Amino acid sequence: MAYDWQPLILTLKLATVTTAILFLIGVPLAYWLAFGRFRLKAAVEALVAMPLVLPPSVLGFYLLLAFSPKNAFGRFLDETFGLRLVFSFEGLVVASVLFSLPFMVHPVQSGFQNLPRSLTEAAYTLGLSRWKTLTRILLPNIKPSLLAGAVISFAHTIGEFGVVLMMGGSIPGVTRVASIAIYDEVESLNYDAANFYAFVLFALSFSILLAVFFINKRALGPH
Repeated sequence: MAYDWQPLILTLKLATVTTAILFLIGVPLAYWLAFGRFRLKAAVEALVAMPLVLPPSVLGFYLLLAFSPKNAFGRFLDETFGLRLVFSFEGLVVASVLFSLPFMVHPVQSGFQNLPRSLTEAAYTLGLSRWKTLTRILLPNIKPSLLAGAVISFAHTIGEFGVVLMMGGSIPGVTRVASIAIYDEVESLNYDAANFYAFVLFALSFSILLAVFFINKRALGPH
């Protein structure tokens, strides 16, 4: 029996793009939350963490409303930039970034906060700017946290269902990722195809996590 690999390829594409964007925005956000001192910090941290406790269907529903061309913001994006995020791959990326944000931010923020304060103070004493201190001193010392954030975000995106279903539906080649394909195949009583997609996702997720544990173990060295 020939299986359709398109949902799996689309899933990997979504996870890769989402993880790259999360890395670019998550590391600065984690740095800001780790070292920043401002009045609304607790509110910002709560907002970042919301996807951890919020049902995916709730987030997907509000994103669907926000980006729908029938509403003001969605109509603005459509008319001004020609960008229609509902039922599109770009919409899945936006939804996935928002839904997986805490899985990138929290490990990196913890990594920053666990560093000795003397590292930063020594760098400033030597005349390094904040940017050079971040890139040359802090980031190299939190590589395990960066790796953990990237891997968890990637794996979490692979397994997304509620948010992508609400935001993108099930359009073949556009929004029909593997988790949606499993649901569709089960509804059609096509258990062989559902088992194929489920097994590939299971094997992929296990392999990624195993590789991370192996890399971290080698980095820590023998005890």
